[in-house]
Parts: sequence; structure tokens; C-alpha cells
Amino acid sequence: MSLMISEYKRKLLKIAIPITLSQLISQIQMLIDRIFLGRLDILYMSAVGNATAPLWTSMSFVFSLSVGASILISQSVGAEDLEKAKEYSGALIKFNNIIPLILFLFWEFCSPLVFKFMGVPENVIGYCISYTRIFAPVFLLMGLGASYSVIFQTSNLTLPLVFYGIIRSGLNIFFDYVLIFGKLGFKEMGINGAALGTTIAEYIGFVFIASVAIIKRKSFITSPSIRKMIRSKIGPFLKSVVLGLPTASEDFLWNFGNLILMTILNTISDKAAGIFSMVFSVEIIFVCIIGSIGSATLTVSGEATGAKDLSLYRRVVGTSIKWSMYVSAVTLLIFIIMPRQILSLFSTDMVVIEESVLFLILVGIDLFGKSGNIIIGSGIRGFGDTTWMLITQILGTVEVIAFAALFVFVFKWGIAGVIVAAILDEFVRSGINTIRFFKIKF
Repeated sequence: MSLMISEYKRKLLKIAIPITLSQLISQIQMLIDRIFLGRLDILYMSAVGNATAPLWTSMSFVFSLSVGASILISQSVGAEDLEKAKEYSGALIKFNNIIPLILFLFWEFCSPLVFKFMGVPENVIGYCISYTRIFAPVFLLMGLGASYSVIFQTSNLTLPLVFYGIIRSGLNIFFDYVLIFGKLGFKEMGINGAALGTTIAEYIGFVFIASVAIIKRKSFITSPSIRKMIRSKIGPFLKSVVLGLPTASEDFLWNFGNLILMTILNTISDKAAGIFSMVFSVEIIFVCIIGSIGSATLTVSGEATGAKDLSLYRRVVGTSIKWSMYVSAVTLLIFIIMPRQILSLFSTDMVVIEESVLFLILVGIDLFGKSGNIIIGSGIRGFGDTTWMLITQILGTVEVIAFAALFVFVFKWGIAGVIVAAILDEFVRSGINTIRFFKIKF
């Protein structure tokens, strides 16, 4: 029994640690971007917050859509049917590029309509539009990028993602520094330099990860042969899409809720979205650790489901929950001990820093509910039930918008009202999803 327990923990760590390192590197790079921009002008932070909210909504939809393939492939691995796993992965690589192309065209030509809908202030909207149009070509990489991530994860070989993160993020920081501030003979581009630096780094990083996927294809047990990929039919892809669509819709609704929160924040002041973006940027560093544990939970719980081992399934999710709560506790402690030191990285405005101390601590509390949703949600999806998480997210989106409107427009709590609404949403859904988890039977 002890050997089996150590084995599933080893597998969780084998998947989670490289993904965590990769995500941490990426998030630190994004954090440095925002530090560069925030120290130039807090309005740049508002622009980035408003621009990235809808961009991430559409990006997460593409990645979440591939969750269906990840579940089916993991369950095939657990059932020891690698041919079936390769059938799904081959179809995913071949057909997972249609939606990213549509999104690229949408953001190039329709972004002004989105930002007007969001009520972005006139002195910020121009920054949002230019940032988005420069960043939009990244969408052309997303279909293949999501496919390769699924193959690496389901093969339990995620170490290449670490090197991918190092290359992409290192180049991003370099290009952003050069282009934002106008170094090495380049013109100072401000927020446009941040978008261009990110786009260039993403393309170089993609060349690396695609090369690894092709050259080391035989090392990945769920990677299809080129012949199998070319001959793949659309049926397996559509099956994975049907399974992944609730998760993609769930993520879309969560991000749509954030878009409405941004719209509410824009009614408070032209700096409110920037302050909100600043404090949640710090939280994201720790969310990526928990999200990586969640990715491992999805894969390993999916394998346990394929093997029809309910006891192992429960232990996998239980262990991941315990680990994520440790991360949340350490995070909150850090936010309580040194909030001003953290916030001063983003702004030199002492009024903004003092106002944001309470917000940062509230965000630390939010992480506990968010941890429950990420881990338990991953376990429920690994079981194969993606519809449940969509249902609770529908409830959550309505709930967070309603509470935010109440707290801001009626109680006049300002930015704190939006954050408290987010906390309530995460904790309510976490409790509901926990009840569903304990009712799962094989």
C-alpha cells in the first residue's frame, strides 16, 4: 500500500514540478513586464489590465477546449490503450488550429468594440487597442501549443516545458526592457514595446517546443506518428471537443465575469483597474503553483479513473488539496508580513501603495477558495464530468457580478467590494464542488 501511495505522489510531483517551474518563470516575466509599465505610469497598468482580461478570456477558451483530449488520453493510458491515446492526440494536433485563427482575426479588427463595451476610459482605450493588435499574432500559435502541452502532460514528461519557459520568458524580459524603455538604439515604445516583446518571444519559444516535440517524438508515449496525425479523422477531435467544451465554457464564463468586474472598476476611477490588476498579478504567481498541481491532478486522477480505482482517485485529489492549502497559507503569511515591499515593486505612488495593502491581504484570503476550485475541479474533470464544473461556474458568474454591483454601487465599497465579491464566489463554489467530489462513485 505504501508503495502505491508513494508512486502516485511521485507521479503528481513528476508532472507538477516542471509545469510549476515553467509557469513560475512565465508569471515572473509577466510580473516584470507590469513592474516596468507600472513604474512608468499607473495608467499603463490599467491599460494592460483591461487589455489582457478579454485576451485571456479567449486564450483560456482554446487551452480549456483541449482539456477534453487530455481527459480522454489520460483515461486511455490508464486503461493501457496507447493506440487510442495516439488517435486522440493525432486528431488534436491536426484540427486544433481553426478557432485560434478566428480569434486572431477577431482581435486584429474588432478589439475597439470590446473595449468600448467594457467602458474603458478615453485616456486608456488607445493603449488597449494598440497593445491587443500587436499581441494578436500569438493566437496563431495557440492551437499547436495547446496540443503539445497535452501530449507532454499525458506522457508524464513535462521537463521540456521548463526550458520552454526559460527561453520564452528570458527573451521576453530582454525584448521588453529594450523596447519599453528604448535601449540599444531602439525607440522608446512604452506599452507597445511590451506587446511586441511578448509576441517576438512567444514565436521564438514556440520554435523550440515544436522542435522538441518533433525530434523527441518517440520519448512521448502519447505522441502520434506523422502518418497517424495526417490520416487522423475529425471524429476523435470532435469527441474531445464535446468533452472539453463545458470546461472551455466554464473558463469563458469565469473570464467573462472578470471582464464585467473590469467594467465595474472602470466606473470607480481610471486607476481602479490598474490597482486591481496589480494586486491580482501578485496572486497569480502563487495560483500558477496551485494550477500546476491541478494539471497533475487531472492527469493522475484520469488514469485512476481509467483503471477503475476509486481509492487511488480519492487519495490523488486529497493529497493535491493538502499541498495547495499549504501554498495558500504561506502566500497569505507573506502578504501580511510584507505587503508594502511587494506593492512598491509596481508603483512609486505611496498613496496607491497604502490603499492597496488591504486589497493584497484580501487577495491572499481569496487563494484558499480558489485552491479548492482548481484542485477539486481538476479531480472532477479527471473523472470525466466536465458539465458539473460548467454548471457551478454559471452560478459563480452570476453571483460575482451581482455581489460586485451590490458592494460597489449600493454599499460604495469601491475596489474592496469587487475583491470581496470574488472571494465569496470562490468559497461558495469550492464548497459546492467538494460535495460533488465526495459523491463520485465508479
